[in-house]
Amino acid sequence: MTEDTDLQALLRLMAWLSPAFPVGSFAYSGGMERAVEDGLVRDVASLRDWVSTLIARGTVWNDVVLLAAAHRVHDDTEALGSVCELGEALAGSRERHQETLLLGEAFLTSARAWPDPVFDRLPRGVVYPVAVGVVAGAHAVPLERVIAAFVHAYLSQAVSAGIRLGVTGQKDGVAILAGLEVDIAALAKRGAVASLDDLGSASIQADIMSLRHETQQTRLFRS
Repeated sequence: MTEDTDLQALLRLMAWLSPAFPVGSFAYSGGMERAVEDGLVRDVASLRDWVSTLIARGTVWNDVVLLAAAHRVHDDTEALGSVCELGEALAGSRERHQETLLLGEAFLTSARAWPDPVFDRLPRGVVYPVAVGVVAGAHAVPLERVIAAFVHAYLSQAVSAGIRLGVTGQKDGVAILAGLEVDIAALAKRGAVASLDDLGSASIQADIMSLRHETQQTRLFRS
């Protein structure tokens, strides 16, 4: 990439994964709200453990693998359709399914501000990580950077959810972001060479929290 195109790629990543990009991610906690209700996430240390586990071996890792696959096959309609179907099938709860599809739809709607033929190749119902991966691939944004930005955006939203749930304050929230920089960089490198064979998670408790949130009476978040 030339210096100009590299800068352009950075600007697009900043726009697509900014909290201001209208996908509505602020409305979801990914089951964390239930974990707070049940006392599993109760302070800054347990919040850090929660998010770092999901990044390393939970739903976020699977999202990274799906993003990478979509990035690589963005110009192959048949292969892209298979990745989309797999991404939807991996949504382990009703709320998780709803969240990832609605975020994906909102992302693609807004990302059309950067026109590309890839939008015509997409089927209906595209999960969020696949939507990000395919658009970034179509615009030749380097995969490793896309993964790093995607995971950082997830982490920022999760920390924000923790603050709104009263688990931690802004100062400690920023400390979580700073403390996980090395983890995010390592995950970006690992994810950039991962294949669909690397899908898999070991965060059963988080999956259960996502299911239990569906019946929670009082809540701030949609998931």
